Amino acid sequence: MTEAAKRFVTALPDRETDFSGWYTEVILRAELADYAPVRGCMVIRPYGFALWENMQARLDRRFKDTGHVNAYFPLFIPESFLKKEAEHVEGFAPQVAWVTQGGDEPLGERLAVRPTSEAIIGAMYAKWVQSYRDLPVLINQWCNVVRWEKRTTLFLRTTEFLWQEGHTAHATEEEAEAEALRILGIYKDFVENDLAIPVVAGRKTESEKFAGALRTYSIEAMMADRRALQAATSHNLGQHFARAFNITFLDRDGQRKYVWQTSWGASTRLVGAIIMVHGDADGLILPPKVAPYQAVIVPIWRSEAEQERVTAVVREAEARLKAQEVRVISDLRDEYTPGWKFSEWDLRGVPVRVEIGPRDVENRQAVLVRRDTRERRTVPFENLAEKVKALLAEVQQALFRRALDFQRANSYNIDRLEDFEAVFAGQRGFVYAHWCGSAACEAAIKDQTGATIRVIPFDQPEGAAAPGQCIWCGRPSERRVLFARAY
Repeated sequence: MTEAAKRFVTALPDRETDFSGWYTEVILRAELADYAPVRGCMVIRPYGFALWENMQARLDRRFKDTGHVNAYFPLFIPESFLKKEAEHVEGFAPQVAWVTQGGDEPLGERLAVRPTSEAIIGAMYAKWVQSYRDLPVLINQWCNVVRWEKRTTLFLRTTEFLWQEGHTAHATEEEAEAEALRILGIYKDFVENDLAIPVVAGRKTESEKFAGALRTYSIEAMMADRRALQAATSHNLGQHFARAFNITFLDRDGQRKYVWQTSWGASTRLVGAIIMVHGDADGLILPPKVAPYQAVIVPIWRSEAEQERVTAVVREAEARLKAQEVRVISDLRDEYTPGWKFSEWDLRGVPVRVEIGPRDVENRQAVLVRRDTRERRTVPFENLAEKVKALLAEVQQALFRRALDFQRANSYNIDRLEDFEAVFAGQRGFVYAHWCGSAACEAAIKDQTGATIRVIPFDQPEGAAAPGQCIWCGRPSERRVLFARAY
């Protein structure tokens, strides 16, 4: 038995008592990613990259359907560009990696390795935008960024990661605000409908907003350990970068004006969200819409004669499923038992398993097994593709419902500080509590409990009474905000 095989058969860390250990082992054993020789970096393996490609394609289509186009901007940003917007550079300074030498020559000016692209894109927009006829600019790029993190976790927080970042320019504040909110809606639709993860949408506080932004909006998701994960953000940048980079246009009234901008992004941390929200004690459970393989066919035989007959039907089944655009793989390896294969594909989170044995060949049928519930059902072979597709839709919906039920069961409307502290001293969760708007109260709550204001939600939670009193100081509050401990 190979070392990889020996590791595979050992039990995963207990998900309830060692969530971080479980999370890391699932990634490594399912071959989503591995640690790179470079500190804080990861190698995304083919199975993990296929998952990311499916996610990328579905999100990219949403962007293009709303008029956005893709481009690419340089990885290196001159230090003088980064310094033009003071709040922005101050916010990123601790995480910026610098290039100081090219070959044998020291550089006359340091180059930042892209932590985000507002500065370099602002410089280009200043060249491209001259008139109101040039607006709006609706550009997105898929790229890598580097942030020198002190503590890293696969997919969730790494020194280098993959993401998309959209950057738009508009003639008016109203257009920029509408764009920022439209993009947040796109993210919410993608994460909930494609990744089957329920989210809470809202605005960030001044303390938590993006460095240099006028307003920041985000969607927050609850992981299985009841921590929050910021799933995506959308920023109304106002005219801060436009003024710093002199991005102006001649308006219809003959006046030269500064543009209004937005930026927005989602990253490979969404892969981590899928793992943490849907996984179980046996490994991954992948949403069918983005799973690299939506179905795996596992043959069962005991003799060479049975192997030949079963393999022929497996090939036929695979062709039927592919003809209906089901992403399917047949596991015809003969060095592993069916039971081994069941466990391996369960670990990898394939939504539906198709079992075909000698009896199934005789009866022209197949057995379908759901990864999420282990439910088994026998279906006629002639209707296999139809039944698999219907089952995939069921699994997709069930994963979202289960995650939403979990989120609701671990969300609380709390009015007393002692009850608030008890939640974060124990099992954690989403806490909706009143806040007066003071940054001092926000900081004190974080120091006391480790909980931060994730968003000021657009929608108040069910059963929430407003107005109320700040959970910390008791001063009047108009609405509840969402507190949680977060990744």
